[in-house]
Amino acid sequence: MIECLLYRTSQAQRQIFYRVEIAMNLFSEVSVLREWGTAGGRPKAVVQCFGNLREASRAADIHRSRAERRGYLRS
Repeated sequence: MIECLLYRTSQAQRQIFYRVEIAMNLFSEVSVLREWGTAGGRPKAVVQCFGNLREASRAADIHRSRAERRGYLRS
């Protein structure tokens, strides 16, 4: 399991997070889990499955770089 956790502070001074995780699932596929939301709130989540680690890693890196361009910083 590989995880990247990013944070930013909104204009209302609320802590917002974005998390990207790479993990194996039960069907021998590699999953990329993305979660985002406000700290203490109910997060939203999306899971994508890939056939190999290289594709999953590439997708996770794209999502992480997009979040950083939107102002999220690594914790």
